[in-house]
Amino acid sequence: MAHPYHHALSSVKKWGGTVDDYLAVHSWFDQSKEITADFRHRALRHHAEGIFMAETIFGPTLMLSTGRVIPTRWVGEQHVKEDLGFIPSFADWVKAIRPEPWMGRTERIEAQVDPHLVSPVVEVT
Repeated sequence: MAHPYHHALSSVKKWGGTVDDYLAVHSWFDQSKEITADFRHRALRHHAEGIFMAETIFGPTLMLSTGRVIPTRWVGEQHVKEDLGFIPSFADWVKAIRPEPWMGRTERIEAQVDPHLVSPVVEVT
C-alpha cells in the first residue's frame, strides 16, 4: 500500500509543485486506515463518489506553490487509480460486501414513537 507521501510525490512528478501541495488530499483518501489498517479501508473513499467528495472538501481546484491551478478531481483520480488500477463506483464496493444477518435487522419503531399510530385504548366497563 502506498503512503500518502508517495502518492504526493507522484503528483509532483505529474503536475509540478511540492509534496505539501498534495499531501492533504492524499492523506484524506487514506485517513480511513484509522478504521481498518488493510485494503478494506479503501471502500470508504476510493471510488467515484469519494473523488467528488474530496472536491467538495478541498474545493474544485488546488493552487500549487508554483502558481499552477489543477482540478482537485485529477488528484483524487490519480490516487484511486494508483491504488486500484481503475476508478470503481461505490456500487462496485457494495456488491463485493458479503451480507451478514445483523446488517439487515430492522425493528419497526413507528408505533413506539408516533402517537398518531398508536391504537387507542378502549376501556371495557
